[in-house]
Amino acid sequence: MRQPRTTRTRNAEDSKERILRAATKLFAKSGFDGARVDEIAKAAKINKQLIYHHFGNKDKLFTAVLEQAYRSIREQEAALDLSGLHADEAVLSLVEFTWKYYLANPDFIRLLNSENQLEARHLKGSPNTRSINKSHMVLMESLIARGKKEKRIRPDLEPMQLSINISALGFFYLMNRHTLSTVFERDLTSPRHLAKRLEGMKDLISRWIRP
Repeated sequence: MRQPRTTRTRNAEDSKERILRAATKLFAKSGFDGARVDEIAKAAKINKQLIYHHFGNKDKLFTAVLEQAYRSIREQEAALDLSGLHADEAVLSLVEFTWKYYLANPDFIRLLNSENQLEARHLKGSPNTRSINKSHMVLMESLIARGKKEKRIRPDLEPMQLSINISALGFFYLMNRHTLSTVFERDLTSPRHLAKRLEGMKDLISRWIRP
């Protein structure tokens, strides 16, 4: 007997979610070139043909993984309540949010590193990249505009530079934590050093954004 439409839809969505979870882990671990479709299917416990059915090919699957990764951080960022803070304080809250998100989601950093090595070819080909990240840029623009009115943010600050600096200060540290720990002969992933890094990032951004 044929399954009801709602059951088929639910099963299809469940399969897609399982594929995306498995693909996220394997792409993050092995990079785009290193992750194999067979391995993703095995990890997701589904037939390999379902991957092609739902996503078309490996490139489209990686694009879907990247879109989901960006969508997750932007949705959580958009849910932050920054309305009760002065603009400069809200920016520092974003610094802390971004840092803690990176720590809680290390696969996000690895996925972006893999895509950078591919010169962002998947994000360039995605019709959703701009819309997914639109809320982030709107937030940057609104905080800067509010900060100028409050005279708590320098008038020449650019939204793009603010976004890049917030990301870069945490991204570089975590992406290079193993080599940095070796060079400086200390565990830069210890709670003490992670807390000091956050303190330092907030201090740097604070000094840079204020008039």
